Amino acid sequence: MTVNEYTDYIVEKTCELLAIDSPTGYTRHAAEYLMNELSTMGYEPKMTVKGGVIVNLPGKDKENGLVFGAHIDTLGGMVHEVKGNGALKITNLGGLNPNNTEAETVKILTRDGKVYDGTMQLSNASIHVNPSYQSTERTFDTMEVVIDELVSCADDVKKLGIGTGDFVAFNPRTTVTKSGFIKSRFLDDKLSAGILLGFAKYLKDENLTPERNIFLHFTVYEEVGHGCSASMPEGVTEIISVDMGCVGDGLACKENMVSICAKDSHGPYNFDVVNRLIDIAKKHELNYAVDIYPRYGSDADAALDAGYDVRHGLIGAGVYASHGYERSHKDGVRDTFELIKGYVFD
Repeated sequence: MTVNEYTDYIVEKTCELLAIDSPTGYTRHAAEYLMNELSTMGYEPKMTVKGGVIVNLPGKDKENGLVFGAHIDTLGGMVHEVKGNGALKITNLGGLNPNNTEAETVKILTRDGKVYDGTMQLSNASIHVNPSYQSTERTFDTMEVVIDELVSCADDVKKLGIGTGDFVAFNPRTTVTKSGFIKSRFLDDKLSAGILLGFAKYLKDENLTPERNIFLHFTVYEEVGHGCSASMPEGVTEIISVDMGCVGDGLACKENMVSICAKDSHGPYNFDVVNRLIDIAKKHELNYAVDIYPRYGSDADAALDAGYDVRHGLIGAGVYASHGYERSHKDGVRDTFELIKGYVFD
């Protein structure tokens, strides 16, 4: 397969993952999808006690292992209260911002397996009725999930089996344009999970054995800060988080680029790892940027916070409008894939 064919494969797998609801705490189905995909390729993935997925892409050196980490948990909500009017007050899972949830369709996922449709709305959402519509601050106290069932009070909702602690998953609204843009909620970080699936497939297709042991670690609690704080395989000396590259004011990265992060809110990434990533990007003439993320933390940070003695780095395809309706581009996906290949085999 050509690099463009691998890019198309990555986008296809990303879209499949995006179609599986996996707000933090409700990730089993996405993890099972990865277990099946990796097993079908001929690997032997394992599910961690925490619910993540680890797979070894066997290499020659077992004492100098490298982990590439991506997370499959997403932002979402949880039912905080069944309101008297039959709507739901929610609490956020991760950094979900109420300002970009208004009028989004959702699924309510109950503890006993029922699924209901709904919409996140401002309370009293009709402009023709609510004189304060324009001036009301959008918060999780002023907004509610309107359930697509004939309910008018809390008792009606409880009879459906909906209650406090049930999950609320937002519709990703995934689309891929003819010009190569990928638009969806939760590209952070299912796009990177798709890239790692593409890398695993590449090794199998080409029958390649890396010089060092490679592990893919798909975590499930990154959005709440402890995704990669456990389950580090034996012999690992290095972890690179493959997460979203930030795009916005003051940053060089764009959606069609691969981002190399030099520092985030936890501090600088390993000097030698960052230098090597830059050298490989230059060698392969990749479209890359080196940036600093002041409001960002990664699974690599979580691993160091947990006390693991490893070198760490962070890369990812550029993603605009993070934690909202996000956008990336196939060119950024391709160059992230190429940077991973170069880091393993150069």
